[in-house]
Amino acid sequence: VQMQQDYESFFCIVDLHAITVPHEPKKLRQSVISTAAAYLASGIDPEKSCVFVQSAVPQHAQLNWLLTTQVQVGWLNSMTQYKEKARKQTTGVGAGLFTYPVLMAADILLYQADKVPVGEDQYEHLCLARDIANKMNRVYKKTAYKKRRLFRVPEALIGQAGARVMGLTDGTKKMSKSDPDAGSRICVTDEPSVIKRKVKRCKTDTTVGLELNNPERPEAANLLKLYSLVRQITPEEALAECVDDRWGDFKPKLSEALIAYLEPIQGEYRRLLDDQAFLKETLEKGRVRAQEVAAQTLQNVEYAMGFGF
Repeated sequence: VQMQQDYESFFCIVDLHAITVPHEPKKLRQSVISTAAAYLASGIDPEKSCVFVQSAVPQHAQLNWLLTTQVQVGWLNSMTQYKEKARKQTTGVGAGLFTYPVLMAADILLYQADKVPVGEDQYEHLCLARDIANKMNRVYKKTAYKKRRLFRVPEALIGQAGARVMGLTDGTKKMSKSDPDAGSRICVTDEPSVIKRKVKRCKTDTTVGLELNNPERPEAANLLKLYSLVRQITPEEALAECVDDRWGDFKPKLSEALIAYLEPIQGEYRRLLDDQAFLKETLEKGRVRAQEVAAQTLQNVEYAMGFGF
């Protein structure tokens, strides 16, 4: 959210990525609006930032195909995210799940991004985007319009805190909305009673007191970091406050901190959902701005690759 004060920012609701796993069309449409509400409720200002839906800007899918023709299979085989998700998927794994890092690269490169905020688990995908950008700039240097580079090579912005929040049921696995166990995550829309229940049932250990850097206690470190995030203090400050807590003392603290942090966001979220005309207007304005930038990038890539007359 803070980035929008310093950069021209694009926030994309990635509905094309959502269909790389089994999905329900009706829920997908609903989730687009609810995600837009969550973005704005969390502090994204549509007057400063471009908020839009991925599928509403066709250049994403178009550039995705052009880049896919240039990506080596070995690059995609090395993506650990694909391997992890493929293991979890009980039905046949679709090709889209294998190639979606290329679509993510298109999402980034279309807007000539300088900086991309990513969690640690997504860093390898940004590295792939950088590799693709470098290859395209090199291969099509001579045929590009006025021999200009096709893409900026983006850099990662990884926050020191919250770069990777782990799940409530396993402190070694990332908290994810795609996890089939709803108890593994805290959602923006969770009611206080739900948050309390999830925290009460979250995985812990039998050791008294909390620690940050003990690899044998991943849940202790994860929950302490989560507490520090919502309290907006450093993990070290959180440790000093809670180092001697028993789990029975700490879990209620964590629940109340989560509830207090989410309360104003949830209030604004509900208000925005009641004004869907505003949300749709915001997304349409974002689409227009995003398409202006994306169309220019795609036109340059198509020219360099030999398309057009």
